[in-house]
Amino acid sequence: MSREQQLVAQARKAFESGRSRPLEYRIYQLKNLKRLFTERQKEIADAINKDLNRSEVGTQMFETLGLEGEINLIIRKLKEWAAPRPVEKNLMTLSDTVYIQPEPLGVVLIIGAWNYPWAVTIQPLIGAIAAGNAAVVKPSEVCVHTAKVMENLLPLYIDKELYPVVTGGVPETQELLRQRFDHIFYTGNSTVGKIIMEAAAKHLTPVTLELGGKSPCYIDKTCDLSIACRRIAWGKYTNCGQTCIAPDYILCEPSIQDRVIEEGFYTADPKTCPDYGRIINQRHFKRILTLLEDSTVAAGGENDESGCYIAPTVLRDVKPEAKVMQEEIFGPLLPILPISGLDEAIKFINKGEKPLALYVFSSDEKVINRMRDETSSGGFLANDCLVHFSISSLPFGGVGNSGMGCYHGKFSFDQLSHLRGCLVKKLKMEGVNNMRYPPHTPKKLGWARFFILKTADLGWVGRMMLLAVLAAVAAVFVLFFIIICNHLDFFPLPPKSSPEV
Repeated sequence: MSREQQLVAQARKAFESGRSRPLEYRIYQLKNLKRLFTERQKEIADAINKDLNRSEVGTQMFETLGLEGEINLIIRKLKEWAAPRPVEKNLMTLSDTVYIQPEPLGVVLIIGAWNYPWAVTIQPLIGAIAAGNAAVVKPSEVCVHTAKVMENLLPLYIDKELYPVVTGGVPETQELLRQRFDHIFYTGNSTVGKIIMEAAAKHLTPVTLELGGKSPCYIDKTCDLSIACRRIAWGKYTNCGQTCIAPDYILCEPSIQDRVIEEGFYTADPKTCPDYGRIINQRHFKRILTLLEDSTVAAGGENDESGCYIAPTVLRDVKPEAKVMQEEIFGPLLPILPISGLDEAIKFINKGEKPLALYVFSSDEKVINRMRDETSSGGFLANDCLVHFSISSLPFGGVGNSGMGCYHGKFSFDQLSHLRGCLVKKLKMEGVNNMRYPPHTPKKLGWARFFILKTADLGWVGRMMLLAVLAAVAAVFVLFFIIICNHLDFFPLPPKSSPEV
């Protein structure tokens, strides 16, 4: 039995023991996890600095701050989310108890990514813990130092049997995928996403795939270009462009291209800026540089292979068939494609795969609404970049080639729960059920249509009318009961008073 197989079996045994189910235990685990981020911040930041050249402040801002907020939200809301959820009933089930009961799925596999190694690995884990599951955590081996720190620290703070960490590369991941899980949560690229989905299909395991794609950014000439380009540059060059929702390319009219190039830069000297990262390794460094081969550099372009440094770079007059437009860039290159206007921008976006994010910058609400209504993407932002990821009340996820499923906040809880439909009847009022028993007649069908279809969605007006009808029926029955009882002398009615003489 392989180590991976042993850890999965151990996690399943721990889950089957039932200890992950009580809400108190889930909250206890989440509080311990939050404590990890405050007590071990220095170790976390040092490892990320070695992997991605990110500062300690940057690590808190883009990695652990959001995780702390997610845990706070779940601790506050977990009792409400895990409670039975009442649903509307029809007349057939009016006297029954009908509700949705969230229940744990079982053992979840979480395969993280290297670009934000804590944020995109631990946020699904938070959801898995909240939903009462066990979870096997597989951090990306590309972030060598961070994976090691995660392997060392997580077992010190949370249940190491319920939430084991598996490190290693492709062989270890392949061995994990041979095991049976109740859900697989993967963050990465679409090529590996297809491999994950194929492996999951052998066990009919549901998947959440958080992938990427070429996220477009349309700049309308009506907007404030200085502000727009500053926000776009921040969104693009944060983490050296290695962000799955970074603006991948700009669409704008030729008349504003030069202004966009002038405005859209990062800092005076990015190489010495402590907040400007580095490419993760030399393989990706070389991959990104090959994307420049048939495009014109308008700004930036400096690079240093020994330090995996590529300066923030803007490309002008890029053609749709250029190398840089054939794959997700995942680096600090920002191509500008001149287009005639909004109509052409929408057509161009819709010709490609559905992106993980779509950005539009405009002062015209009609432009924003058209871009939203006539395109499709995982997320949509107007006049800013990236910040939707920080909002727990918004679902984060892709569509089509950019992924399936979503998470964050309650969406994480629901995604990693089975929402079980429940109905509890009493063994009474069997007469109401006669319409469903053979022989089936047109009369019974007519009653069935009334009880099921006519009141499928009562609404508040319908509920008030139904209550009035039921009250009237009840009054008739009470009156009928009193008359019968009086007739049988159970409780006779008082005699009528005789007229006064």
